[in-house]
Order: sequence, then C-alpha cells, then structure tokens
Amino acid sequence: MTDWPDLVKDLTGSLRNLRGGAPEVMKAFANIAQAALTAKALDGKTKELIALAISVAVRCDDCIAFHVKAAFEHGASRDEVAEALGMAIYMGAGPSAMYASHAFEAYAQFEAQKVAAATPPA
Repeated sequence: MTDWPDLVKDLTGSLRNLRGGAPEVMKAFANIAQAALTAKALDGKTKELIALAISVAVRCDDCIAFHVKAAFEHGASRDEVAEALGMAIYMGAGPSAMYASHAFEAYAQFEAQKVAAATPPA
C-alpha cells in the first residue's frame, strides 16, 4: 500500500533537485501552475478536484498525491473527492477506476494524518 503523505514529501525533494538541474523549465512550469490555479470563475478547491480527476484519467500516481493533498487542504470533502473520481472513471473507463481507488486511499491517509495531529498524546 502506498503511503501517500510520504510520497508527497519524497517527491518534493526530488522536484527541488529537478529545479536545480533545469531551473528555467521548472520556473516556467511553476508560472503555468500559478496562472492555472489562480481563483477566478472557479475557486481553488474546484480546480484541484479537476486536477485530481485528470490525474486519475492520465494515470499519474505522483500527480494524484499532490492534487489529493491540495484538494484536502482546500477543504474538499470525501463526497466531493468521490464525485470528482466518478467523473474520472466515466471519462477514463476501467484504468481510471483503478487509479481512482489510489486517489481515494490517498485522501483517507491525509484525513487520518490530520486526525492524528489533532489528537493529544495519551
């Protein structure tokens, strides 16, 4: 079973290394991300749910990790994530159903991590 919060931490370090090796490309990518994520007609949560659905449809576990985390941090509920995953399955058929299960597992882990952080030690 994938530990999705740890995957995000590991990928963050790898991306930092990539930024050092290809700074112009990664700066351009960061600018695209910032422009795409700026809330206008769609709020940040909606945009992250769309990104999550696309991550599932294109079968990118690393993308799933980042966009589940971001959707969770934007306040996406379990039901909203499930609906977005339903759209990904509809658009991507069987393979998307398998990747949607990864995304739902990732959401549950981020949710559990928050609960654990809020629970005082015994």
